[in-house]
Amino acid sequence: MNTKPQQLPLEERIKLVEDLWDSIATDQQALRLTVEQRFELDRRLDAYEIDKDRGRLANDAVADIRRKLSP
Repeated sequence: MNTKPQQLPLEERIKLVEDLWDSIATDQQALRLTVEQRFELDRRLDAYEIDKDRGRLANDAVADIRRKLSP
């Protein structure tokens, strides 16, 4: 049987996503960082160590983006 995801009950779809995410999380070596990504992460960590600025909540950032995109 070839069931499409949208045909599954919501709880089953959520469980499938959770299982998929867990399988990715256990295989972190498959997602190696590029040299550029590692450099950027190190740069950000160094900046945090200097100023301890934790940034802002994602909800606030998204709200600002939506305000800027609104006509």
